[in-house]
Amino acid sequence: MPLHLSAEDFERIVSEELDALPDDMVDGLENIAFVVEDHADDGEDLFGVYDGVDLTHRGRYGFGELPDRIVVYRRPHLESADTIESLRDEVHTTLVHEIGHYYGIDDGRLHDLGWA
Repeated sequence: MPLHLSAEDFERIVSEELDALPDDMVDGLENIAFVVEDHADDGEDLFGVYDGVDLTHRGRYGFGELPDRIVVYRRPHLESADTIESLRDEVHTTLVHEIGHYYGIDDGRLHDLGWA
């Protein structure tokens, strides 16, 4: 049975899981926004998405650049979790996975590392 959680409570869990990530993973993040949305607009059943140009393909940022985004989708997470702990685990995995894309790690490598 899926969990029922308000948008605010879900955002708090995402924030807490982001704060719990190792410093060496998040210290290199620049010009990136973390966003929570209910679901992907295109109807895909995704837990999250990295929207931007990863570090291996970008030049220098100048002034006025819009930030890259990591979007965490609330509904797919809630539908997949039956406990708060399993929800936290999946949010954690999603954050690591999408941050991996920011650093230029592809899905195949993330799968090999256990983060896909």
